[in-house]
Amino acid sequence: MTPFLFKSIFRLLSFLPLRWLHGLGTLLGRITFASSKQYAARTEENLRQSKLAKDELDYASLLKRTVAEAGKSIVELPWVWCRPVEKVCATVQSCHGWEHVEAARTSGKGMIFLTPHWGCFEITGLYIGQRLPITNLYSPPKQGWLEPVMRRGRERGLARLATADISGVRLLYKALKRGETIGLLPDQVPSQGEGVWVDFFARPAYTMTLSGRLAESSGATVLLAYAERLPKGAGYTLNFEPLPLDFSKSVPLQINAALERVIAIAPAQYLWSYNRYKVPSGVLPPVAGEHAC
Repeated sequence: MTPFLFKSIFRLLSFLPLRWLHGLGTLLGRITFASSKQYAARTEENLRQSKLAKDELDYASLLKRTVAEAGKSIVELPWVWCRPVEKVCATVQSCHGWEHVEAARTSGKGMIFLTPHWGCFEITGLYIGQRLPITNLYSPPKQGWLEPVMRRGRERGLARLATADISGVRLLYKALKRGETIGLLPDQVPSQGEGVWVDFFARPAYTMTLSGRLAESSGATVLLAYAERLPKGAGYTLNFEPLPLDFSKSVPLQINAALERVIAIAPAQYLWSYNRYKVPSGVLPPVAGEHAC
């Protein structure tokens, strides 16, 4: 399939109602799970590793819902990126904790929003960007044709992007220095030298140290920001909550523990197919049997 055809289909999908797209996403998730052994194996392994299911019957049900939610997260992208941003943000049916954002604004030291690969993580940056200047860190997609589509979809209102490299990190520091906000995916696997091995659902995961360094150096307020996907395409529920950090202890471990708590709210909405436990190139794997801290 050519990039032109991909873009055409992507654009056409954006005109469908969100409920229809989530229905298509459920179907796509099931087809992908059935046709890709690697995808299915990673999803099953990571989900089972979490121990969030009570028993085998509960695990089977959770796996089925996980597959459907993963498909929804892909098929809703055209709608989120291509629809008018006002209509996209209007699908946020309720917003909890925005008072914490308003309180943090008074400090003048900026804010760091941490958003895991859970629910519709795309909508959080857009929602914030309609109210506050925000710079979101991102990794360019492997498909070159998708990057300009993604940038147009994400850089709307006061939202801007910074690439996940040295130049992008500088932009984050500058934004915080201006008292603005930044957004990070804290469960994104970093490159060599940019992370440490800490536990994530009782298994060592190479975890970024950037968010902790930014918070400690700037004094910015750290908040969790996450959007739960509602059933039947009804929209999303957005949540903001402060995450106080103790810099005398392992900050990555504290962040991972907070993410575990968020994921447990609706485990099926986490992207368990993501290769969270991979060993990045040049990074020594954790010592077997050694507790990550």
